[in-house]
Amino acid sequence: MERESMEVDVVIVGAGPSGLATACRLGQIAQESGQELSVVVVEKGSEVGAHILSGAVFEPRALNELFPNWKELGAPLNTEVGGDEIFYFTGAEKGSKVPNPFVPKTMHNEGNYVISLGNLCRWLAEQAEGLGIEVFPGFAATEVLYNEDGSVKGIATGDSGIDHNGEKKPSYTPGMELHAKYTVFSEGCRGHLGKGLMEKFNLREGVDAQHYGLGIKELWEIDPAKHQQGLVVHTAGWPLSESGSHGGGFLYHMEDNQVTLGLITDLGYSNPHVSPFDEMQRWKTHPEIKKFLEGGKRVSYGARAIAKGGLQSLPKMTFPGGLLVGCDAGTLNFAKIKGNHTAMKSGMIAAEVISKAIKDGRGSDELTEYKSQFESSWVFEELHTQRNFGPAQHKFGNLLGSAFAFVDLNILNGKMPFTMRDTTPDHDTLKPADQCKKISYPKPDGKLTFNKLDSVFLSNTNHEEDQPCHLTLKDPSVPIEYNLPKYDEPAQRYCPAGVYEVVEDESTGDKRFQINAQNCVHCKTCDIKDPTQNIHWVAPEGTGGPNYPNM
Repeated sequence: MERESMEVDVVIVGAGPSGLATACRLGQIAQESGQELSVVVVEKGSEVGAHILSGAVFEPRALNELFPNWKELGAPLNTEVGGDEIFYFTGAEKGSKVPNPFVPKTMHNEGNYVISLGNLCRWLAEQAEGLGIEVFPGFAATEVLYNEDGSVKGIATGDSGIDHNGEKKPSYTPGMELHAKYTVFSEGCRGHLGKGLMEKFNLREGVDAQHYGLGIKELWEIDPAKHQQGLVVHTAGWPLSESGSHGGGFLYHMEDNQVTLGLITDLGYSNPHVSPFDEMQRWKTHPEIKKFLEGGKRVSYGARAIAKGGLQSLPKMTFPGGLLVGCDAGTLNFAKIKGNHTAMKSGMIAAEVISKAIKDGRGSDELTEYKSQFESSWVFEELHTQRNFGPAQHKFGNLLGSAFAFVDLNILNGKMPFTMRDTTPDHDTLKPADQCKKISYPKPDGKLTFNKLDSVFLSNTNHEEDQPCHLTLKDPSVPIEYNLPKYDEPAQRYCPAGVYEVVEDESTGDKRFQINAQNCVHCKTCDIKDPTQNIHWVAPEGTGGPNYPNM
């Protein structure tokens, strides 16, 4: 059975904020100018928003530009930030509130909104469709297609109905090819097609390694008497400080007596015994967090990596026939812990460049003018001003790094006469297990703290069981023969969904590496943190993965 193909002007891979902003802006330009543009967005989730997970405190700057009348259009920005509190936890029971005058100005959130990014993306998809854009959820882009001259031709969606041995089942349906003048890759952090494009076109030459954090998030319904709609709480220090790891927590009060909360663990940590999931569960037991949650009910769970290397880690974003935008490139501003506004703006710039190129009769060439337009935008200015925040956190830790940020941002306005570098990739930071202190995590109580499998259940994650494993090993012997003796196989702990296990045969004592791919929430941590880069994440069948409500 041969693949069908479809010719369009623009294909956009991923219906997140950057991809949908690209689509909406293309639709607007077409309407404003009378230009005919055929644009298709493909999304691997079962619906738009199903795989979207973010804190999120949302800065509306890009949305104001894209839809100045977003309030009248009913955008789901319902809770304006009403107050900021930042704590440094010095222990399981102790901590200090940071006085506002000493907080880096990027952490102030006046004029921002506490939102569900998934719901915003659902709304953006509706706006895109109203502008004539075709949005296809449930279709995973699994392959980049190339023209004979090496330029990107488009993408192919994955075949469905293939069993775990690679054989076609009676339900087999071939994927579809989408050919375009230009293809926009907006897959989010560590997009697997974007990763391949960076290697093929050497897009990372001359830039620092990308750096990542793992955000683990829960949604709770809490006692109305404890709810403070619009309150934004951030924390640093304990429990990650006990292992010398970096990161921080967040707790945001949404509408309807709900709070969204979580812990971001910097994936540059060195102790292989660290379990980001268990650190997050432990973090909830601190009195400043627990006081809001006691008597409440957890209603959802999820996890997603974030690309936080900033300006020094941005790859070249163009190549013949396409662009990388948003978190596929790494446009998040870590100093603000925000990337949705920068992702959207990067896509809007892409739309303007693409529409002009097509109007000029171009196609499949490299949109080199994107670089100059991006560098003359407020996104670049913002990332440049705050470029030293992430490296300072890595070099000095959360406390001294924040003090450095205060001087850099509040006093010098980002005009330090140097740019700090951080060239060690996160997968190279682990120390051997026998050189690190083991961590004893408390058992979950089922009320405030929980185990991984119960948490994955709340993410509504599902994959067709009889399909090829989408978590592939370059060398199947590495987990047991190398990672286990040297690092106590850290995949058992860094995965927040219980995907990876070391199973021992009771009779022989032999050990094997087990992959429970059905549990995967598509966070991409394994692809990032595996010390030998042996694990390669590829897209499973379309619709597989989590189905996040209100996340």
